[in-house]
Amino acid sequence: MNIFKHRRPHFWRNIIIRVALVTVTVALIVWFLPKNSGPQFQYEAGKPWVYGPFIAKFDFPIYKTEAAIKAEKDSILNRFEPYYNFNESVGQEAIKQFLHDFAEGIAGTPPNTVAVIAQDLTQIYKAGVMNTHEYSKNFKDTTHMVRLVVGKTAQSIGASNIYSEMSAYEYLFIDSRLLPYRQVLQRCNLNKYVVPNIIYDSQRSETERIDMLSTVTVASGMVISGQKIIDRGEIVDDNDVLVLNSFEREMQRRQAGKEEISTTILGQILYVTIFVAIFTLYLGLFRKDYFNNARSITMAYSLITLFPIIVSLMVRHNIFNVYVLPLAITPMFIRVFLDSRTAFITHLTTVLISAVALKYQYEFIIIEVVAGLVAIYSLRELTQRAQVLRVALYVALSMYAVFLAMQMIQENAIDNIDTGMMKYFAFNGVMLLFAYPLMYVIEKVFGFTSAVTLVELSNTSKELLRRLSEVAPGTFQHSITVSNLAAQIADRIGAKAQLVRTGALYHDIGKMTNPVFFTENQASGVNPLDKMSCTEAAQVIMSHVTEGLKLAEQDNLPREIKDFISTHHGEGKTKYFYITYKNEHPDEEIDEMLFTYPGPNPFTREQAILMMADSVEAASHSLSEYTEENITQLVNNIIDGQTAEGFFHDCPITFHDIFMAKQVLIERLKAIYHTRIVYPEAKK
Repeated sequence: MNIFKHRRPHFWRNIIIRVALVTVTVALIVWFLPKNSGPQFQYEAGKPWVYGPFIAKFDFPIYKTEAAIKAEKDSILNRFEPYYNFNESVGQEAIKQFLHDFAEGIAGTPPNTVAVIAQDLTQIYKAGVMNTHEYSKNFKDTTHMVRLVVGKTAQSIGASNIYSEMSAYEYLFIDSRLLPYRQVLQRCNLNKYVVPNIIYDSQRSETERIDMLSTVTVASGMVISGQKIIDRGEIVDDNDVLVLNSFEREMQRRQAGKEEISTTILGQILYVTIFVAIFTLYLGLFRKDYFNNARSITMAYSLITLFPIIVSLMVRHNIFNVYVLPLAITPMFIRVFLDSRTAFITHLTTVLISAVALKYQYEFIIIEVVAGLVAIYSLRELTQRAQVLRVALYVALSMYAVFLAMQMIQENAIDNIDTGMMKYFAFNGVMLLFAYPLMYVIEKVFGFTSAVTLVELSNTSKELLRRLSEVAPGTFQHSITVSNLAAQIADRIGAKAQLVRTGALYHDIGKMTNPVFFTENQASGVNPLDKMSCTEAAQVIMSHVTEGLKLAEQDNLPREIKDFISTHHGEGKTKYFYITYKNEHPDEEIDEMLFTYPGPNPFTREQAILMMADSVEAASHSLSEYTEENITQLVNNIIDGQTAEGFFHDCPITFHDIFMAKQVLIERLKAIYHTRIVYPEAKK
């Protein structure tokens, strides 16, 4: 077989590309994995400790919770008194400016008004003026105080001892001597001369604040090396949670050195590499067609990389619960575009790699593996929205059922079972519903063709097929018959029936360019090819392949459908014109390429099925009598001839598949061309 002949020059390049893909996958996953190490436990207050006796191996402090530390700091800050400096020169300058501006008095007021206001300003500045905003912030209630620094002394004062800018301005109009002239004085813009002379001392205040907060300790006790923290079966209380959290925190602090981090990273690299290598080995040994297909391995490795990264980010940043992440979407996509076995291996690899980022690995692995299996079992081909809804429901229920079973095994009473996890599993099911629209993204990014797309393309009301039925009705009917025959063969041998059905509908669309040159479209019985030379006629007949590819390109048909157009004749010959020309020119050396289709030969089982069904259906119209013997002989001669000429050397179809294809074609042609009973005429 020559399937590898054209690949050998690129052998090392393919190896390098795949090694690079594995390396990038491992590097990306390890880069995002949490870098914490040491014992990792799953525990919760009010639940029993399911591990063995836990004894401290070193001394470590019992760290307070963030909430407790914050409460202590808030309590201290309630007693904090910010520092303010008293500046005498500010008041003096303001009063001096006031006397200068109103040296000639204030019109409409007695001559002593300016002196009265100056006296009031002196009293105000002697007590002190603070910025209104700072005044409101510092004196939210009567218990709050500030430290006022006058010279070298500092004293605590309250809101009643000083003025804000607003209260100082209002004080001017409280004076009974000025009250009758309030309206006149309001036009004098006196607030211009009320400015703060109590200034915030940020440096001294911040130093004091830091000193006070430094008295808050982060620990509330110590655990001594050798001390038993908790034993199996004991109920975890709030203090145990505090101690266990402190232990993990201390482990992270102790392992923050370069050597410990390097060891953790090396372990993660080894762990991830093992599973990615096993997955790669599986593809290389059992799924070489995928391994040699850049689209297939790129999609698989992308999914294997994506979900562990998302799990790692959720764990590192404490985002929701990891069970809301629809990991079952991976086997769904792999099942639809590749196969069930590869879907399970891909899902298992993804789950095992993701588990290294979690504390509760055992539970996570069991639940997610079951979810993936249910998704694979309940989904064969994604062709309807209802299928996604059913899969999402089954996956959510199976996840909760497994979680419930594990809880019942671990808990002593049913009342202790955690029912709150149901919301996460339900959300997981909702997220799985996005598999339907995401399938379109997968198709476009990786160049796959889903069953949904194939079903849409097989609709005969599609523009291209509708034009075929109008322009070349005979070819259209031929395509319909071939698609039914090919789909039945595919069902019988376990091939992709929807793919070959859709490919068969489009395989002869190139005949729309010159429909009259093909016998199935010649209603009058006149064949234009009779007036042409054999070489010209052969070129016209063969052109329907290249013309079909042009139409497929214009209509943006998937690559899989284009392959059916180019391979349904393979590298065969237009035998009628080739043999005729050969008989007419017995002594001439014939250029066989003039009579040979461009090809290539079929390289998938579905393409081989279409070639057999197309040739047999077309040839069946030439039979003069449709007996079982004639039909059987026709089918055997055509398919045996294709096999002998090597049309199927490049595709993975077996002799058993070919035998079953013959049986289906014979059965269906006998049903199509069955002989009807001749009804007797009544005697007169």
